[in-house]
Amino acid sequence: MRRDNQSSVSEFLLLGLPIQPEQQGMYYALFLGMYLTTVLGNLLIILLIRLDSRLHTPMYFFLSHLALTDISFSSVTAPKMLMNMLTQTQSISYAGCISQVYFFLSFGGLDSFLLTSMAYDRYVAICHPLHYTTMMSQNLCLQLVIVSWVLSSTNSLVHTLLLARIMRRDNQSSVSEFLLLGLPIWPEQRSMVFTLFLGMYLTTVLGNLLIILLIRLDSRLHTPMYFFLSHLALTDIFFSSVTAPKMLMNMLMHTQSISYAGCISQEFFFVFFANLDSFLLTSMAYDRYVAICHPLHYPRIMSQNLCFLLVVVSWVLSSANALLHTLLLARLSFLRGITLPHFFCDLSALLKLSSSDTTINQLAILTAGSAVVTLPFMCILVSYGHIGATILRRPSLKGICKALSTCGSHLSVVSVYYGAVIALYIVPSSNSTNDKDIAVSVLYTLVIPMVNPFIYSLRNRDIKGALRNILSGGTIST
Repeated sequence: MRRDNQSSVSEFLLLGLPIQPEQQGMYYALFLGMYLTTVLGNLLIILLIRLDSRLHTPMYFFLSHLALTDISFSSVTAPKMLMNMLTQTQSISYAGCISQVYFFLSFGGLDSFLLTSMAYDRYVAICHPLHYTTMMSQNLCLQLVIVSWVLSSTNSLVHTLLLARIMRRDNQSSVSEFLLLGLPIWPEQRSMVFTLFLGMYLTTVLGNLLIILLIRLDSRLHTPMYFFLSHLALTDIFFSSVTAPKMLMNMLMHTQSISYAGCISQEFFFVFFANLDSFLLTSMAYDRYVAICHPLHYPRIMSQNLCFLLVVVSWVLSSANALLHTLLLARLSFLRGITLPHFFCDLSALLKLSSSDTTINQLAILTAGSAVVTLPFMCILVSYGHIGATILRRPSLKGICKALSTCGSHLSVVSVYYGAVIALYIVPSSNSTNDKDIAVSVLYTLVIPMVNPFIYSLRNRDIKGALRNILSGGTIST
């Protein structure tokens, strides 16, 4: 969102190391050797931990993540430095510089959090050896790693957005805030609509928290399917929290403003959690495919390592795609106005408002943006195609009922989710302020996260059983 003029910064010059030109070759060989040693050494650590079952302990679990982080951390700076030394250049693009800052802070922070987790693991092992296996459970280890990723990404995103704002042209016409027109409702309807959406938001949060609590407390639900479901429930809470609180606050305070940083942050987290939803639904579809098409090999195929890997990859890909769109958006200027005909900072609405050339942004949406929606959707279709073929090869009423019981809830959520996505982003609108887009956005961001817990609880025997135990004061299986 920088000013579009000739003095806009497009690249920076990195002066590099304070070495003499004749020493360039020696230092290049030295740092290349150090970088290759870092990558190969840490890859060897990860490979050994992965292959040797004796190393499948909390300490080595954290160590494998630390090794992966060290590879990524050194890869943020070393390849660019080595390339500049080899080609005798000093330039780095604006986007490359901002991206380097983000990933440097992200992996630097992640290193710190993982070392802290390892210190806690050693404390429990030495000070509480009899309770070590209970305290350092797989769930706790997984939670520590996920929290480390989230906190590191959030911290680096804050600094990156603040840096991008400083690097814009600092003049009086710089955009400091936007105006959200909100929902197309009459003033006298505001109180009723506020109450409705507040109820929907609270239902979303409490319903999904209940799903997470049931899965956490009942050991019968400690399976891959419910592992993914708990992550989907957590994602739905965050997804609705990106837009609903700000919309409700604006309705309550009779304001329409949102700060520049708030708008960019909202766009980032909206894209991030929307993508994460898509990847988690795909992982759940694969889980159902294995359960029905390869039931004898299900425990081996859907191992804890694979489930964890699918969740981590989902987080990483979603974060990378959201960061890409956010950085490209941060380069645009807004001379036509600051009024958004929406109730949140939607990426497509912001691009229509920009006075800059948005060709690159549109291309990113068409390629990277479409990939994180289209490819998962195709994978889901393929999974259910195989499931259908497996059922038809041995048609029986019992088999069909079992398949519907196993896949019915997930298939319902997928249908509603991708139906809304297609209506919002693929079916074209007649104009930029079409009320249809806003209505579908409400369905997509508020209604779907709210109904997901009901779909899974009403159509799922295990969830209903765990819920009955809690309501009747019975004992939860742990």
